[in-house]
Amino acid sequence: MPKVEPIVRVENIVASAILTHRIELNAVVRAFPEVEYRPEQFPGLIFRLKKPKATNLIFGSGKIISTGARSEKEAEKALGRLLNMLRDGGILITGKPEIRVTNIVASANLGGTIDLLQFYESERNMRGRIMYEPDQFPGMIYRTEDPRTVILLFSTGKLVCTGATKEEDVHRAIKKLHQRLEEEEHIHYE
Repeated sequence: MPKVEPIVRVENIVASAILTHRIELNAVVRAFPEVEYRPEQFPGLIFRLKKPKATNLIFGSGKIISTGARSEKEAEKALGRLLNMLRDGGILITGKPEIRVTNIVASANLGGTIDLLQFYESERNMRGRIMYEPDQFPGMIYRTEDPRTVILLFSTGKLVCTGATKEEDVHRAIKKLHQRLEEEEHIHYE
């Protein structure tokens, strides 16, 4: 049991839906004039939702990327609502596309300070999965294998975790790192 429970907060979920057919983007613009579409600058259109709050990128290929949700459930809800809105607006949407979470970004506070140099030196066997160059970047880049994530760890005890596709994997990666820091006495509480 850790001395201090980390405070983890999901900041952003990126999810995608792939339709089995193309989408006529100009038809979406006609049905929804509030969308942003500048094909000379970007090949997709931007469709923002207020509830749940999400920004959706729709491509003519039928691929949709949604970002901004704060939970897996909210991301699925946002994509489901978008697809229903498109159908209601007269846009052909056939079948039920598979919705997949492709990336989760979370932040956490471990509740103590970390001696990054000491931790880096103790992890010599992890070279390639751990990088610390304080002259270039103030944090440590720590790649976990199970679950597969990338954690940016700072001496303040704060971190950013990215790369997971399930919220439970975010919590598991942070918990494993936190336990390692405590066991090896690299984290100090005041």
